Amino acid sequence: MASRSCANLLDLVSEDLLDIPKTPRILPRVMTVPGIIPDLDDYGTADGSSDVLSSVPWRRIIIVANQLPLHAQRDPATGSWCFSLDEDSLVLQMKDGLSSGTEVIYVGSLKVDIEAKKQEEIAQKLLEEYRCIPTFLDPDLQRKFYHGFCKQQLWPLFHYMLPICPDHGDRFNKSLWQAYKTANRKFADKVFEVINPDNDYVWIHDYHLMALPTLLRKRAHRVKLGFFLHSPFPTSEIYRTLPVRDEILRSLLNSDLIGFHTFDYARHFLSCCSRILGLTYESKRGYIGIEYYGRTVYIKILPVGVHMGRLETVLNLPCTVNKVKEIQERFKGKKLILGVDDMDIFKGISLKLLAMEQLLKQYLRKVDGKVVLVQITNPARSNGKDVQEARREAFSTVERINEKYGSPDYHPVVLIDQPVPLYEKIAYYAAADCCIVNAVRDGMNLVPYKYVVCRQGTREMNKALGIVEESPRTSMLVVSEFIGCSPSLSGAIRVNPWNVEDVADALYKAVTMPEPEKQLRHEKHYRYVSSHNVAYWARSFEQDLERACKDHYNRRCWGIGLGLGLGFRVIALDLNFRKLSIDHIVSAYKRTNRRAIFLDYDGTVMPQTSISKTPSDEVISVLNSLCSDPKNTVFIVSGRGRSSLSEWFAPCETLGIAAEHGYFIRWGKAADWETCSLAADFDWKTIVEPVMRLYTETTDGSYIESKESALVWHHQDADPDFGSCQAKELLDHLESVLANEPVVVKRGQHIVEVKPQGVSKGLVAEKLLSAMVCSGKQPDFVLCIGDDRSDEDMFESILSTVANPSFHEAPEIFACTVGQKPSKAKYYLDDTVDVVKLLYGLAAASSQQPKHTDSRVSFESTA
Repeated sequence: MASRSCANLLDLVSEDLLDIPKTPRILPRVMTVPGIIPDLDDYGTADGSSDVLSSVPWRRIIIVANQLPLHAQRDPATGSWCFSLDEDSLVLQMKDGLSSGTEVIYVGSLKVDIEAKKQEEIAQKLLEEYRCIPTFLDPDLQRKFYHGFCKQQLWPLFHYMLPICPDHGDRFNKSLWQAYKTANRKFADKVFEVINPDNDYVWIHDYHLMALPTLLRKRAHRVKLGFFLHSPFPTSEIYRTLPVRDEILRSLLNSDLIGFHTFDYARHFLSCCSRILGLTYESKRGYIGIEYYGRTVYIKILPVGVHMGRLETVLNLPCTVNKVKEIQERFKGKKLILGVDDMDIFKGISLKLLAMEQLLKQYLRKVDGKVVLVQITNPARSNGKDVQEARREAFSTVERINEKYGSPDYHPVVLIDQPVPLYEKIAYYAAADCCIVNAVRDGMNLVPYKYVVCRQGTREMNKALGIVEESPRTSMLVVSEFIGCSPSLSGAIRVNPWNVEDVADALYKAVTMPEPEKQLRHEKHYRYVSSHNVAYWARSFEQDLERACKDHYNRRCWGIGLGLGLGFRVIALDLNFRKLSIDHIVSAYKRTNRRAIFLDYDGTVMPQTSISKTPSDEVISVLNSLCSDPKNTVFIVSGRGRSSLSEWFAPCETLGIAAEHGYFIRWGKAADWETCSLAADFDWKTIVEPVMRLYTETTDGSYIESKESALVWHHQDADPDFGSCQAKELLDHLESVLANEPVVVKRGQHIVEVKPQGVSKGLVAEKLLSAMVCSGKQPDFVLCIGDDRSDEDMFESILSTVANPSFHEAPEIFACTVGQKPSKAKYYLDDTVDVVKLLYGLAAASSQQPKHTDSRVSFESTA
């Protein structure tokens, strides 16, 4: 339902901005789900938005980030705040790639503290002038949220630093986690001030807001939600040390689309989902999807790019050109190596300086006085003890290098540890012969991309510098293999930053490489960077988010869980899928006279987690009650062997049993076992068993289950990733060696099974129903309950069988799956407790009815 606050807030802004006649109300939108379309005032639009600059947008995207793309400055004389757009903000630059006609609203916090009495006034001003919704966090909450949980716990962990001792990272603090959730909740409140959940898209950015998807999904089950992580995602071995690992994973999975810069980051996330939550994923037509409670959560892998126009604009500034000339004059006759990094422990600044020292030591005669490293350090984003240590180490290393290898007119290393304006950084990029990014662990890191663009230059800049337009450009990159942009820069020299000697060799190779080769490397990089810019990234994510959300109104959604801490999630199922009501089925049960009841065993009447698989006295009792009604034909249809089932259900004299997916069928305890006539030759077992034994020996935790008609390889106790990999390999292996055998090889949940062709639960249901029809006892009531993939065959078979012309009148069908999940069944029950409760309800209804002639089908009548 559309948000009234959305319409009211934006309408208020619109009326303040333009004094124009109200636009006639547009046609009402068509209802796609049950509900009430809220009454909007005449000036509001049907999607709850109002665009004062153009006609009604066909879509709106709400971009949520920790910080708004704004600069804030206070006038010391008047005390008033002045704001301007931050042209270097990624969330602002990405707007250029979004579809034309898209309205963008930003939600985030400001970089300054605003006193409470002015917050409302400033919020109105920012919405009117910049379409920004500020989230105001009080200083204590901001400290615990950002400098506490984000920077001291998430940031180190996501960069592979474990808090093993207090000197190297803070241990988990529950109060900081509570602050993180509280801050995320405030962001959610701001989103819901402007969102129309039916139409708007929400795009959340980075690890600061990983709790936000759950908070939004909880309040609007069908919200169109994308999330992009700009930092690395650690391996499962690292991530699983986080005490709130489940809550964060489940929150991210409440998104429709989750984006990562590289395949490695996505692979680690998927591995965490598999190992921690037990989820499976698969790739379909190039898209990776995770099935999560009926929803498909898509995974996107695409590195972000730079804003070409912004860089080229700054390159053309006179101050930039003058600075380039100044740098060229200052380092004339020298090879300039450039480093631009934040001052933190993960950027590898000290390792880079050690590599420069090794370069001077190892190639002193060749590079003495000819090579200079200029290291620009951006202001630290936090002021922890680790940052101070990194700064002290950097300064002491620079001092040592310059003392040993420098001279009065030559300093091998120039460390600039102060804020540097953008035009000056751009000038250094344009003038540098080589750029090195030596981070030990980093997200995307756009420094190499910016360097390539600046080395390409512009027509105006080249003209000002006296460079011939047609002359070839060159650039050289030395990049750590642990940064996100490394895979996309195939022409760069990749290094392990921990190997100081190799980094030194790479630097020497970079500054001495022949010009033609540097030209080729530069051209290759520039083609990629210019085509995969920030607009391309934003447009691609937008398109995939739209695709991921296209089926939102084809499913019925409801929430489970009370909040973030309890793993709130949304169940999305078919519109006709609903819980099976005992009253509803008992009513049909009472008015029918020939009933077929098919029950799976494991996961249906017996919990999967139960150690003892013997049926309880309660189950035996209710089955005997149902079987004692002459109107009922009751069958247990299971994949288990006939010996186990015969022993377990010995007290049930008239209970039918279909064992091993129907290869063996018995209509009652006194009847003989009927064997499937489709398969009598089991010579294929001599081929399958050695192959399965080979995989069992090489896969710890796996085992072979031998049935009379089938062989099953289980790997649920093996390592999830290795077990899955081995199962896929085993499946391919068996399909190749059994190509000419009358068997089928199927992969199920943690199993690979080989069984005769034509044996399935679906065929069992078809056979039993047909037998009842042939005996003149066509059923008018069919109940089928199961919980796994093999039971889906039964559900499908029953529907197709009763549609056969031999059925004069369609029976009442109750196909029911156990658990809330996508199914071919029309109904569901929550668990085995619900199943037994339902069976007791039916048994009680039988005991209230007068007994009639036995209408069950005997085995002899169908033999």
